[in-house]
Amino acid sequence: MVAKPQPEPQHNHLLAALPPEVQSRLFPYLELVPLPLRAVLYESGSCMRHVYFPTDSIISLQYLLESGASTAISVVGNEGLVGISLFMGGETTPSRSLVQSAGHAYRLPKRRVKEEFDRHGQLLFLMLRYTQALIWQISQTAVCNRQHSIAEQLCRWLLLSMDRLPDTHLTMTQEFISNMLGVRREGVTQAAKNLQGLGVISYSRGLIKVIDRSKLEDLSCECYAVVREATDVLLDYMPQRQVIKDVDAIPTAKLRVAKGANGSAVAEAV
Repeated sequence: MVAKPQPEPQHNHLLAALPPEVQSRLFPYLELVPLPLRAVLYESGSCMRHVYFPTDSIISLQYLLESGASTAISVVGNEGLVGISLFMGGETTPSRSLVQSAGHAYRLPKRRVKEEFDRHGQLLFLMLRYTQALIWQISQTAVCNRQHSIAEQLCRWLLLSMDRLPDTHLTMTQEFISNMLGVRREGVTQAAKNLQGLGVISYSRGLIKVIDRSKLEDLSCECYAVVREATDVLLDYMPQRQVIKDVDAIPTAKLRVAKGANGSAVAEAV
């Protein structure tokens, strides 16, 4: 069996988009760490010591209730980072950071993050832009969780996960998915069976494989498209992995408010 090559810092799109001079200052302090499934990077309210840049893993940011119930409010993969509180003026995080898909991440000590951020250079602009995209995703997730069916939420969540992985496989139990979405397991089981019956996914022993992505997008609610379009505009470094040399040249996302299927207001990128 051929061993997988070790991830490189450039496998994280945000790190890859940094100019060479910034990379030369930060990369010596990056530490590659394995992230097993269900590992907790940070609990809600805990002190943060590092920023994590996923390469081939997905981190779920979750909000926890006193009862122990939880709901995923966003997912982070190779497009961004975990730890925006460190450069937004705080030392703790309001959400729990849980590994949703196992893999690796590079972590950077908070001191190095703040030093580079305070230079008011490319890292600052990229991180603030990423934070805007993350807020957009969290806002749309809140609307989706309230207004759309479990089946539509599952499709949205699968698509967002696929966008952040190098392949079309996810290793995850239905119980874990139900905890992510904050819904009953029976609802997830039925939704997954329906998708499998339509030939959209295959599911066996915790392994999910997307077979027909275009059909999955058709079955998803509009929330996925909204988040995807906003991400494409705000994080234009993602597909090209290009160095952003002129901050003023970065396109600006514009919003319009559209009506959802049930009459609810939904923000869209234009």
